[in-house]
Amino acid sequence: MHKKITNLKHGKLANDLMSYIYDNIQTDINLDHISYELGISKCHLHKIFKEQMGSAIYETIKSIRLQKASNILITNKYSTITEVSNMCGYSSQTSFIRAFKQRFEQTPKFWRNGGYKKYSNKIVESSNIKPSNIDFSCLEQSLIKVVPRMAYYIRHKGYSPNYKQVWEKMTAWIYTNEIQEYEQIGIYHDNPTLTVLEECNYVACIVPKNENITNTNLPKLEIQECLCVTFKIEGKQQDILMLIQWVYHEWLPNSGYETITIPSYMIFEENNFSSRDGAFKGIYHVPVKYV
Repeated sequence: MHKKITNLKHGKLANDLMSYIYDNIQTDINLDHISYELGISKCHLHKIFKEQMGSAIYETIKSIRLQKASNILITNKYSTITEVSNMCGYSSQTSFIRAFKQRFEQTPKFWRNGGYKKYSNKIVESSNIKPSNIDFSCLEQSLIKVVPRMAYYIRHKGYSPNYKQVWEKMTAWIYTNEIQEYEQIGIYHDNPTLTVLEECNYVACIVPKNENITNTNLPKLEIQECLCVTFKIEGKQQDILMLIQWVYHEWLPNSGYETITIPSYMIFEENNFSSRDGAFKGIYHVPVKYV
């Protein structure tokens, strides 16, 4: 029992730190300050995070910074490379260029000028993502301001059918807490056509409506307030992945908007992992700013 409680405590700490990293990726993340606030040593913090997440903290921060930058370089054509590097937490353009070239085997400038296409096509081919039959340009679009709200969640590594088990656990949690009204939200931290599916970070969330939750070990995060362009869509799993590629590689660069570091997400009206035919209905949210 003691071991279970300790593991739950460590899991919450690691998840809270991961959420903090994502929310503050544009800043200089100070682990000395974080460990002090948490009341544990930095060494112990590193150990817990590695055990729970499977990677070191600084490796995780670096990976998230570069994944964010790889998207922003494509979508934000009016932002300079220095501005992109600052958005992703780099204080030096030189260090950003060095790290980016090491990760993607090309400079940010070459990437922005079309180098990403070959890289992306290789990812798509290796992931066996089937082309979508949906004409995304015909999807119903809206511009909305999202209000902040708290979500209970389970974090999962990889965009794959394996996260059916994650949503099954979330469903069991809903029944256990007798929640009647709620939103189901899937957060896509990574572009699956720039990062191999197995390495993508996915978060399954439940936002209860007017519920007082007392029986839960799940961590919480905030769905942040922001401006979003939304796309109403229904289809199969591969349609979500190809929609993400279309939005970031085609729609956003010509939209008059630029993306920000807040991840995109789907609010499911019908979740493909709980429907019998594997189909989903939802509204895809893309956080943006006006150029």
